[in-house]
Amino acid sequence: MKTKITELLGIKYPILQGGMAWISEHKLAAAVSNAGGAGIIAGSNAPVDIIREEIHKAKSLTDKPFGLNIMLMSPNSEDLAQLAIDEKLTFVTTGAGNPGKFIPAWKDAGVKVIPVIPSVGLAKRMERAGADAVVAEGGEAGGHIGEISTMCLVPQVADAVEIPVIAAGGIADGRGLMASLALGAQGVQIGTRFLVAHECQIHANYKKLVVEAKDTDSIVTGRFTGHPVRGIKTKFARMLLEYERSGRSADGFEELTIGGLRKAAVDGDIEKGAFMAGAIAGLVSEEQSAAEIIEEIMDIFPK
Repeated sequence: MKTKITELLGIKYPILQGGMAWISEHKLAAAVSNAGGAGIIAGSNAPVDIIREEIHKAKSLTDKPFGLNIMLMSPNSEDLAQLAIDEKLTFVTTGAGNPGKFIPAWKDAGVKVIPVIPSVGLAKRMERAGADAVVAEGGEAGGHIGEISTMCLVPQVADAVEIPVIAAGGIADGRGLMASLALGAQGVQIGTRFLVAHECQIHANYKKLVVEAKDTDSIVTGRFTGHPVRGIKTKFARMLLEYERSGRSADGFEELTIGGLRKAAVDGDIEKGAFMAGAIAGLVSEEQSAAEIIEEIMDIFPK
């Protein structure tokens, strides 16, 4: 399948794997890239030397393109921006901030720039700044989210910018890819479905929660802080929602959630972990290899 995104990144299929903190490391990224998509290593808040090692490990497993996700509010963002250049990565995706100051250096180095955006206004701003594409992420996505749904956001962004649009949020199979293309996207970014890839190194408890999730097991917490997060409806998540409704302070809420994703992904802590996943988790029913996931997604299209 050829789209503007496959041509931009030099990949076989228009499928990007989400850059998920504490989750998207070299084994998953390399497996997705080897299967014809575009894997992504999450920079998160890790020291630059650790991410450099992750990149080198990924390069030892694949000769296909993969990228780096940089959270621009993280203290390591400057170092990671330079690392993408030093390692001659195909692309970066960015979130939680404006990548404008990094874009000229990235483009001079041949690194494609793909910011994740939640609105038309930000998509236009990123296009003006020189982005090569944008990920239009709807509120159905896992982790930190905006409020506009994917179905509403993607066509409006596609109509508003000339650069390619990648749809994200609530996409886990070939129907989601086909719908995204119909809405004007040139590809999709998928996170939740890849949580249950064999190559994904998260704790077994995390994978079990995703596989067993029903359509009603998605919950958004933290809206009153201005930083809403979507995850699986666990006892801990329901407690956070009750805290939010009680009228207590946002600072106290933030203290409760510190380190929650690490507790979920690394420790599998059902009592205190933040098991981030999209609203589409109820559609994910089994663990598979990254290659099997991508093959199944593409099976809907004529050969």
